[in-house]
Amino acid sequence: MNKKLQVEAIGTGTVIDHIPAGHGVKVLDRLQVLNSDARITVGFNLPSDELGAKDIIKVEGRQFTEQEANELMLFASSATINVIEDYKVVGKFKMSMPETMTGVLACPNSNCISHNEPVRSQFSLKQGKKDVMMKCHYCEKSFSKNIVTELH
Repeated sequence: MNKKLQVEAIGTGTVIDHIPAGHGVKVLDRLQVLNSDARITVGFNLPSDELGAKDIIKVEGRQFTEQEANELMLFASSATINVIEDYKVVGKFKMSMPETMTGVLACPNSNCISHNEPVRSQFSLKQGKKDVMMKCHYCEKSFSKNIVTELH
């Protein structure tokens, strides 16, 4: 017997697919949609030929911008964003690393002025050998993306 779970299609909105298993919760938190009126469908640890297991998030009635998608890159670099209109995929893009990120994550350096002054955090991003490195605009210290994202 072939058993297959079916998830309802959405008419208009965004599907974030190929999120590495276990990272869906971080993506949901980053999107800040849980306290909205949006209808959200989430799947955790679903089978994936590409990843082995994946998470997926469907948000009905909201289309994410490429800027929002690029912010999610830090939490789920392999994810794909599908823009849905009238039950069809009308746009699809993989996340790419932005050169800078402003107001998204706090600097891990507790002595950084971004914690005590009315300024938005700002990082320049650079792909390192093993990880993305984030350099704070204010204190000029560099951190692994894992260190910066663990604070959130």
